[in-house]
Amino acid sequence: MRETLISLLEDCAGRGTETAFAHRQGLRVARWSYEALARAAFQTARWLESLGVTKGDRVLVWAENSPEWVAAFFGCLLRGAIVVPLDAQSAPDFVARVEQQVTAKLLLYGQGEPRGLAANLPQLRLTELSRLIATYSAEPYRALESKPDDIAEIIYTSGTTAEPKGVVLTHRNLLANLAPIEREIKKYRRWERMFHPLHFLNLVPLSHVFGQFMAIFVPQLLGAEVFLQADLRPRELMDTVRRERINCVVAVPRLLDTLREAIERDQAMRGRAAEFALALEQSAHWSALKRWWRFRAVHRKFGWRCWAFIVGGAPLPTETEMFWRRLGFAVVQGYGMTETAALVSVNHPFRQARGSIGKQLPQQEMKLDEHGEIMVRGANVSPGYWRGGAVESLKSEDGWLHTGDMGALDEHGRLYFKGRKKETIVTAAGLNIHPEDLEAVLERQAEVRACVVLGIEGARGAEPLAVLVLRDERADPESIIRRANETLARHQQMRRWFVWPQHDFPRTATQKVRRHEVAVTVKAQLSGTNASGGAASDELAKVIAQITDAQTTAQLEPTADLTTALKLDSLGRVELMSALEERFQIDLDEAAFTNATTLGEVEQLISTGTTPAPTIQYPRPAWSQRFPVTWLRLVAFYLLLLPITRLLSPTRVRGREHLRDVRGPALFIANHVTLVDQSLILAALPGRFSRRMAIAMDGELLRSWCHPPDGTGWFTRLHLRVRYALVVALFNVFPLPKHSGFRRSFAFAGEAMDRGYNVLVFPEGQRTQDGRLNPFMAGTGLLATNLRAPVVPIRLDGLFALKQRGRHTARPGEVSVTIGAPLQFAADADPAHITKELEECVAAL
Repeated sequence: MRETLISLLEDCAGRGTETAFAHRQGLRVARWSYEALARAAFQTARWLESLGVTKGDRVLVWAENSPEWVAAFFGCLLRGAIVVPLDAQSAPDFVARVEQQVTAKLLLYGQGEPRGLAANLPQLRLTELSRLIATYSAEPYRALESKPDDIAEIIYTSGTTAEPKGVVLTHRNLLANLAPIEREIKKYRRWERMFHPLHFLNLVPLSHVFGQFMAIFVPQLLGAEVFLQADLRPRELMDTVRRERINCVVAVPRLLDTLREAIERDQAMRGRAAEFALALEQSAHWSALKRWWRFRAVHRKFGWRCWAFIVGGAPLPTETEMFWRRLGFAVVQGYGMTETAALVSVNHPFRQARGSIGKQLPQQEMKLDEHGEIMVRGANVSPGYWRGGAVESLKSEDGWLHTGDMGALDEHGRLYFKGRKKETIVTAAGLNIHPEDLEAVLERQAEVRACVVLGIEGARGAEPLAVLVLRDERADPESIIRRANETLARHQQMRRWFVWPQHDFPRTATQKVRRHEVAVTVKAQLSGTNASGGAASDELAKVIAQITDAQTTAQLEPTADLTTALKLDSLGRVELMSALEERFQIDLDEAAFTNATTLGEVEQLISTGTTPAPTIQYPRPAWSQRFPVTWLRLVAFYLLLLPITRLLSPTRVRGREHLRDVRGPALFIANHVTLVDQSLILAALPGRFSRRMAIAMDGELLRSWCHPPDGTGWFTRLHLRVRYALVVALFNVFPLPKHSGFRRSFAFAGEAMDRGYNVLVFPEGQRTQDGRLNPFMAGTGLLATNLRAPVVPIRLDGLFALKQRGRHTARPGEVSVTIGAPLQFAADADPAHITKELEECVAAL
């Protein structure tokens, strides 16, 4: 029987080298074993001890999801300190208010910039934790005595209508919900061994208690691997699920809506929308196997191991739930809140009912009062809110927690969510209207991307008003409301609507709509006063401010030129596009974005261009890094390539001593002179580098070989494809386009490094025409900083003179390869400065 959460850490130490967490850092994936996690937690505890952090002290953790976050969490528990997790997107002024309220002893932060905090508050960027604790002993740490009722953390809820409050959670609260899950897991352990280890993709912030349960607590009970990812773009999510062989995706409902939209858009672009919709409707009566086979194209996008979505943080629309279940995926959702340590009820993955949020967990009580409000009592209920060093109780005198949520129970004890009590609209006739019911009907309308139903005062008392985010600005909201009203009871019908002017509603970290902000904006607009919601460029301006220093109204006009007014170079465009995709959770057509010239065109892409049109993609041949091609390349290298290269060009090599201390994959950059540059470099490098080298090549040329243009004769087409196969197989090349598509090539380079390959890039992007070094492409610095690997500069000399004379052989020493000292760049270094530094370094060799 577990008494404190520290027992989970003890289990970690015994799991050895099994992977606990995988986390994308730049273009690379870092993996932490359970043993490494436990050792880092022990080291963190000793570091905290050196700072004087002890039992009852509060430690703020304001950072993105990462293995370091988890190590810091357990390190604090070992010291008896109270963790105060804050969402990474929290505003600095909010963080400062929380710091004052809890009188923090330490701040661990991520990408945000702390300001307004106590002058004597120690601060550390969480990415520096591993380096800082490396000098401390990793032996098991004897934890300070902890009791079940000791406070483990104070979580500030992502409230959508008011200032968030600090919810106190004890070890007992969290374990009360974990214990029944652990007992249920034991019943299925023999089946889990057949698929061990299970892989979870967690997309929920660890500052949220649901995110902690599905990233730190539950997977550990299974010895599972958890992949932490911040990129929420649909295409990237599907790529991650497939590449990392994910079994279960942990997400908030909004992400399932986004993925659903991406799949439906893909079917529409292929001209299969009607056929797909008909198959979905018919699949309600199909077996699981038939669903899997009929929708195998969708399953292929997610990989064959993915079978379940675990959803929490907000209610899941019934239509979205049924969409995924009819595709053949399991959808597990539950009900809970921070005050109940995440859970009150949960669906059994193998025994579900449509629209239900499950049955209550054992060892807790749940009932509905006379108005239908959900009430909870049990060991999982928080003792109260943090108020100036004391805990303010949130329970009634008889121990019940009034959740403020409305629900209904069926004859089997299954719970159904009906909405927030304070959001319930009470008409003049005394009838209740639950906004959730109306929103479910509106979301079934094809033109509606998202919606919120608010209660406003009309001529005859309170009435519902629909706030709509439309997929197409040409859609007619009146016809949408009319169709929705046809399926509603008379007292539920909507007479008024409002079209939200932006691409999406303001949302919390768990993607809940900030209904209070929406209500303020809508009511201000309806009353004729100035409101902040006015134009799509308002939201776009926030993203632009992260990339540029644009602040004036003139700069943010739709006619503002991206190059002249906003001063965005090619690298700035890449950063802006990535930031927009992350903010709006969409995939932008890279070619279309490259061609956009004004802010208005960018807005148009955001609203309508969310999925690239189907085009011939650049080939990214992962098969060249697998057996048997790797063995064939090795044989060809030593029997053909190396002897021929050394015979035709006995090259003088300088600087090989610089590679003695280089461990692990490295990024090699070199000037580009002839077609044989790759061969000369491979022959000059030590075998441990040349045997495992991925080489970037002209992407447009490589694509033309793999996909010859229409009209190409069959013999020429065959010749080009044979050339493509031979070059890829013998040199392990991958495409690096000059214009659009290079972000995915960067990702491929990162994947190659994760597989243990070095990467060779020619940053000029073309061979020299006059013997002088061409300017390096702007993306070079971005690639270097995101690969998180040593960068080795190389210079080729003597080749251009041979090229001018038309010679194909060289005398000994006539051609030289100079290897420079490796360079290492910080993750937050300026890519433009890195590009310039690398260009100067190669020029100076």
